[in-house]
Amino acid sequence: MSNINWDAIVKTYDVRGLVGKDLTFEVVEALAAGFVDELGAAGSDVVVGHDMRDSSPEFAEAFARGAQARGANVVSIGLCSTDESYFASGVLNAPAAMFTASHNPATYNGIKFSRAGARGISLNTGLAAIRDRAKVYLEEGIEPVAEVGGYREEHILVRYASYLRELVDLTPIRKLKVVVDAGNGMGGMTVPAVLGHATDLAQLPLEIIPMYFELDGSFPNHEANPLDPKNLVDLQEAVVEHGADIGLAFDGDADRCFVIDELGQPVTPSAVAAIVARREIAREKAQNPGAPVTVLHNLLTSRIVEEVIEQDGAKPYRTKVGHSLIKDAMAETNAVFGGEHSAHYYFRDFWGADNGMLAAMHVLAEFGAQAAPLSEFAKQYNPYFMSGEINSTVADVPAARARIIEAFEGRGLLEEFDGFTFTSPNGGKKNAAGESWWWFNVRSSNTEPLLRLNVEASDESLMHSLRDEVLALIRK
Repeated sequence: MSNINWDAIVKTYDVRGLVGKDLTFEVVEALAAGFVDELGAAGSDVVVGHDMRDSSPEFAEAFARGAQARGANVVSIGLCSTDESYFASGVLNAPAAMFTASHNPATYNGIKFSRAGARGISLNTGLAAIRDRAKVYLEEGIEPVAEVGGYREEHILVRYASYLRELVDLTPIRKLKVVVDAGNGMGGMTVPAVLGHATDLAQLPLEIIPMYFELDGSFPNHEANPLDPKNLVDLQEAVVEHGADIGLAFDGDADRCFVIDELGQPVTPSAVAAIVARREIAREKAQNPGAPVTVLHNLLTSRIVEEVIEQDGAKPYRTKVGHSLIKDAMAETNAVFGGEHSAHYYFRDFWGADNGMLAAMHVLAEFGAQAAPLSEFAKQYNPYFMSGEINSTVADVPAARARIIEAFEGRGLLEEFDGFTFTSPNGGKKNAAGESWWWFNVRSSNTEPLLRLNVEASDESLMHSLRDEVLALIRK
């Protein structure tokens, strides 16, 4: 068993690998045993859930065996989205393991771990220790404890849907026609429960037009990765064809949501973050008048996110990019909300965890409370020009970095934070004089010889020229 490349499958925030090669039943059992030991979960509940991939149910069973052997009481929640797994971890106050490879192809699977209360686990906060324990268990076998754990099944979908409905009331909005592309992922189960009438919950003023709601881990229609523009094409066409008000696209495990307007154009994740931030700030101010309000955003979101937070009287708190890192920062700062450029949205009322469905509900609520079409409504939240993330394979990363820093020395302000960022001398913000402004960030990938470039500017030609100049330096 020593041919398992543990460092390749245990990533910064989760476990991921090829089914049968990297991830086997024995590896999963060993990880389960290491998880229970590291978290001291013997005698306590551990939640286990899984997505619709063909390998997921058996992997979940293997995990249950390993966890029970080390004394944990397994609570199986069966088929679920990742944010349902967070809900179960939060509401039951128990550690959780979710089997999914998110938006990765069908040949992959993985595990997203949570501590009790849906708190994140990364390499620095326990995942490396779980890996090291699992290595030993794989080599030497799992010694069962004197009192092995129990097993029970718990169905939480209706509780999950009810909880989200409590957080966002969609009953007063105008009737909206909504096309939803679930990409054959878990949104095919959660959308009908939360937004439709798959449960006994009250009917909402939404006409849902489903696309690819059949759960199918082979992803027969397109990859369940809405971050790649080619996977949005079917939804964009369907929104226009049906004359819909809005389109929603979920990734494979349904924890991320992308929004399309009535013209078939994407609404940026930064615009969504600004919309949700505005609502969460208002709600916190209404519930706790005078209390300080903090909202997180990572350094790659549009400047509009920070501007909306400040305009609405809250404190913006900028973070590096990264899932567990943002979860930790949510707890440390008591932030009401956090938004990432990659369409992950975090909520204090959801145990600081991310939830794409909840973000979608906030957008539906805000958009549905006014009369303008989405393209018009979203304009105020998308006034600037962004390149999106552009990845380049680079043989010599330090040399590329040196070229860029030399080229921009004296032209802008340099900041070393999650890679490095150059900002125009006026601070990269809108000012009273109406000067043009810009910023760009260059980050290395943790796992590949890649440099990632993000650019934003106050006008389009400036963004294009900057993007092209920096890319030329990266790829020289």
